[in-house]
Amino acid sequence: MDSTMATDRFANSMSSALRHPGVIALIVAALTIAAMLIVDHGPWNRAKTQPAHVAMYATTGEAARAAGAKILPTEPHSPIEPERAGPKTSPTVNPVTP
Repeated sequence: MDSTMATDRFANSMSSALRHPGVIALIVAALTIAAMLIVDHGPWNRAKTQPAHVAMYATTGEAARAAGAKILPTEPHSPIEPERAGPKTSPTVNPVTP
């Protein structure tokens, strides 16, 4: 009889503890944090980029093809098209070389 009374008393104490608003808030907070960690750090959320030392492309076309873009040819400029308006730019003094 003592074991059943102890079990009943434990069940009643757990039942009353789980109805406490603070315990409910802690359970909800723990589940929310676990869900955020799963969504933010899951295997499907890995970056699909390459590090800079691997992704060295000579042209933007190569980089675009590597990213999966479709490259379309542009229309050639008309031979009678006027020069671009505005001041002429000078070359940079200290060009950055990779």
